[in-house]
Amino acid sequence: MPPDRHTEAAPIAHRVLTEYGVEAIELIPITEGLINLTWRVQSSSGGCFILQRLHAISPPSVNLNLREVTAHLAARGRVTPQLVATTVGAWWVDDGRAIWRLQTFVDGRSFAILPDLAHATAAGCLLGDFHRALSDFTKELPCPRAPVHAPLRHFAALETALTTSNHRLLHEVRLLALVITQAFNGMPEIPAQPLRLVHGDPKLSNLLFGSFATPRCLVDLDTVGFAPLAYELGDAFRSWCNPEPEDGIEARFNLTLFTAALEGYAAVADFISASEIDAIVPATEVIYLELAARFATDAINESYFGWDPARFANRGEHNLVRARNQLQAARSLHAQRADAEAAVRRAFGAHSSRPS
Repeated sequence: MPPDRHTEAAPIAHRVLTEYGVEAIELIPITEGLINLTWRVQSSSGGCFILQRLHAISPPSVNLNLREVTAHLAARGRVTPQLVATTVGAWWVDDGRAIWRLQTFVDGRSFAILPDLAHATAAGCLLGDFHRALSDFTKELPCPRAPVHAPLRHFAALETALTTSNHRLLHEVRLLALVITQAFNGMPEIPAQPLRLVHGDPKLSNLLFGSFATPRCLVDLDTVGFAPLAYELGDAFRSWCNPEPEDGIEARFNLTLFTAALEGYAAVADFISASEIDAIVPATEVIYLELAARFATDAINESYFGWDPARFANRGEHNLVRARNQLQAARSLHAQRADAEAAVRRAFGAHSSRPS
């Protein structure tokens, strides 16, 4: 079994913390994320922080985006983690192999699966309030990034991987990719949407809750950027409304969770347009298929998403299971599309005056 990534990197993590003047008495691995390596740091002074080693795909200047966006959120009274400067005033540390950053700690709990309807409604409220707080952000981001969700780009990457790889899982991935691509090609085109400043990766584990399903904040803001709101909501609902593990054998779209989350979002999202509302359900199905394609791509590239060596022999096997899971959830939503559209109309029906 490969060594644990957190254990391997812990000595470097301690050295990085000295750049911040922080002595850690405990480094607690946070394993929910698929990209960055993350710890909760308990310092000798009694403070608590979040330390991350960034994936190589993220340029160091992405931290400048975090500075701008979290300052904007804090100025509007929202709870948010914020970057901590090093002792010489830098916003990140380069150890020669990777970029590290330290952030303030926000107490809260995250989930891989929604535990109940109250948390579903709270998730919708939290994301809606996040979008509303950023709706007047007018600056250019210091580190402009392509939108995370760009289905055509990700399906092109899958095709490239299939035609250039001789991976051991190529045959299985090719068969799965054919089904995923056929489902995507059968989707109606989503009309062009205005760009809004969004989180970019509002999966459930990036939301923090307090006690009694109290919304707290969103974390992991590397992906913040300007993108269509429909894809942002599609990514949120595809994550929140599958009550099975993302790397489990079974997957389904839970309409009851969807309805509760919609109600929470609609209650605060007074900025959303009618065309954006109409795109919610098809965008959710598209994002399921897009993520299935991305997992299928990494099943043979083995270069991006994290994996669990305690459960899978390698990264490719883990991502193949994830790809199948997302395809199955997409099919589940497709079978309930009419009911999901009706839920959207009910949730936003009380707010009949919308921008066009």
